[in-house]
Amino acid sequence: MVRISPIDREKSPELEDIFSRAEQALGFVPNSFFAMGRTPGILRAFTRLAREVIGVPGKAPLPLKRMAGYMASRAAGCMYCSAHTAETASEVDGVPLEKVAAIWEYETSPLFDDGERAVLRMAQGAGTTPNAVADEDFDEMKKHFDEDQIVELVAAVCLFGWLNRWNDTMATDLETRPMEFGQANLVDSGWEPGKHV
Repeated sequence: MVRISPIDREKSPELEDIFSRAEQALGFVPNSFFAMGRTPGILRAFTRLAREVIGVPGKAPLPLKRMAGYMASRAAGCMYCSAHTAETASEVDGVPLEKVAAIWEYETSPLFDDGERAVLRMAQGAGTTPNAVADEDFDEMKKHFDEDQIVELVAAVCLFGWLNRWNDTMATDLETRPMEFGQANLVDSGWEPGKHV
């Protein structure tokens, strides 16, 4: 159950540009935006950062950025962000559903290549507390990605790290579409909506 009352979209026309862009990109406006919107500068700053990290093409593949965000969210235990990142990776970015469902088997599953394993290992270590990323993790990523790509991949993990803390702290209600995706595809891997209903 949400801990802070969200703003009303109809009563916040000054933020409609943000809500409309989110709706166009995702098909809905994340409920987290309606809590962030209580301080419009925070919402605007967050959406600018999100656009640069995962909203525009970069050097690192966007589907891999989404998978890194998903792994970091699962490692952090944020079920809200896990449902969002998994659903977006699959439904928007075309990551095969089998791959999304096998996220915890990335080290041994033939669905993942060595480059993806290196990124997911970093994302898993970065999503835990204390941070468990080692020099060896970067050495392995550098075998597959240049430093610009690695910066983008780490930025994706960090973006979701902020969202993990936000949504778990605020107990943000999970929207229908990611909720249904999680219930249909993620339960076998230990996902549950928890406080986000």
